[in-house]
Amino acid sequence: MSAELIWFVLALCGAGLFAGFVGGLFGVGGGAVVVPALYLLFTAFGVDESVRMHVAVGTSLSTIVSTSWRSLAAHAKAGAVDVDVLKAWGPWITFGALIGAALAGAANTQALLYVFGGGLLLVAAQMGLSNPGWRLFAALPTGAPRALAASGIGAVSAMMGIGGGAFGVAMMTLCGRPMHQAVATASGFGAAIAAPAAFGYILAGWGRAGLPPWSLGFVSVPGFVALALLTALTAPIGARLAHRLPHAVLRRVFAVFLAVVALNMLRTAMFA
Repeated sequence: MSAELIWFVLALCGAGLFAGFVGGLFGVGGGAVVVPALYLLFTAFGVDESVRMHVAVGTSLSTIVSTSWRSLAAHAKAGAVDVDVLKAWGPWITFGALIGAALAGAANTQALLYVFGGGLLLVAAQMGLSNPGWRLFAALPTGAPRALAASGIGAVSAMMGIGGGAFGVAMMTLCGRPMHQAVATASGFGAAIAAPAAFGYILAGWGRAGLPPWSLGFVSVPGFVALALLTALTAPIGARLAHRLPHAVLRRVFAVFLAVVALNMLRTAMFA
């Protein structure tokens, strides 16, 4: 194993430890932290510019496959998941995720940076400015509006490399669902997004030049292993610390952090 590859794996481990800790501290799905961390890491190690954002997003989605199912199982055991919503929204979310993966495979790095930066700004605004008591609609949409909304959540989440929790929770709370039910049910959105989208990124990137060592298409196998294992180690540490600090202040501070990251990604896109 070359020295460069050893440093690459060590850097992946560091990114996994950091992402798990921050995710546990702020209660944010891993993709919002993992994608920027991987993008910076791949940049530092000279991964080809034409594929580095694709691999960051695809690898992030691969780690969400297992975490989302574990989260959904825990919430279901507590009886907080609205199974009817998952049955009605899940197929459309999966459809959107497949479309998003296909679009990402055809898009260039600049387009993905714009999608991620713009989407992350919305997540930051939702974290920093939203009020759980806000309501825009009396109920979740049905019929064609539901298909459009669910497909949109799946597509944008797949292009950003996140589990859909941020957009799903916002949608459900704005439609009158209680926060605990929204968080629990939206964990199922991640399960509906991650597996098909990650498979789509593997297919879209198969045989592409410039990929990092040991990649399956746009999914880095070392990245998947390091992130899946190490985020699980440090997330509980961040979660325990979160209970000792002011939750509202934490969310607003992290919202500012996400906004800065988003603006930096948009700046990068402008000069790509």
